[in-house]
Amino acid sequence: MINRPWLPLNALRAFEAVGQHLSFTAAAEALHVSQSALSRHVIGLENLLGKKLLERRPQHLVLTEEGAILLPVVRKAFDRLEQALNAIKDGGATGRTLRVHMPPSLLNHLAVPILRDFRREFPDILIDVTSAHVTGLPSTEIDAAVVYDRPNVDDRVTDLLWMVRTTPVCSPQLAAANAGKSLAAFLADNDLLHVRLEGEPRGLLWAGFLAQCGIAADTDKGLAFDTALSAVRYAMSGGGVALADVDMFAEEIEAGQLVAPFAEVFEEGYGYYLKLHAEDLADPVVSLFRSWLIGRFQAFARRGAVVRE
Repeated sequence: MINRPWLPLNALRAFEAVGQHLSFTAAAEALHVSQSALSRHVIGLENLLGKKLLERRPQHLVLTEEGAILLPVVRKAFDRLEQALNAIKDGGATGRTLRVHMPPSLLNHLAVPILRDFRREFPDILIDVTSAHVTGLPSTEIDAAVVYDRPNVDDRVTDLLWMVRTTPVCSPQLAAANAGKSLAAFLADNDLLHVRLEGEPRGLLWAGFLAQCGIAADTDKGLAFDTALSAVRYAMSGGGVALADVDMFAEEIEAGQLVAPFAEVFEEGYGYYLKLHAEDLADPVVSLFRSWLIGRFQAFARRGAVVRE
């Protein structure tokens, strides 16, 4: 067993640098040490574990399965140490940076007031927010991630915030111009606005909605956007019909900025989930953020919209 007194800290630091750069040369430059010293540390760590952490290929390095498991854990541990040491050095041990990922539409449309309120209540906790992916987990290491995805099982603690329910929406002007048409005719006569989902066909969400309604139509026509928010804003300008989350855009629909001309609602199989590593439940900051965020979205689910003050 490898216990705390025998943790190979120098070897772990060397492995983190090499794993991050996937290059002994770049890692050596970053740490201001020789390549041979880094190589010895990494080989020593591999010998200790009895597992290869890096696959040495002719032109580059690749993390093995074991290396991919170890790297984010080592990086997070060193990040926490760095944060704690700097907080103490700067005069207080309360400072802590929480790294959070949220999908772009959620962040820009709903989560800004949520994060603002969290900061007001817990000013000693700093927040770094990333928002680079519409679906799934980001490639960078984070403390907590809200993801837009289908239900799936992995090694993270997963909390459902809410399931997405969509309906066709458009501008009031477009709705008035198409008054009296059937749903099939309305969709056939107007551009369909899509949200690109990584690895999925362009018309996936519209195809599911139309199949539920028993309508045959060309699901590839129209414009495609990177985010749901962009698609809905284009729809509000009168440019076409978007499939919008009736809960996320409840305020716009209630205010008449968006019109949902038909009653059909599609449960597309996607939802917003909070994901974090099981070991991070012991971190009081992560645990606090998790409980606080779930509470806010429980209120959102009850009222159909996040309360914005």
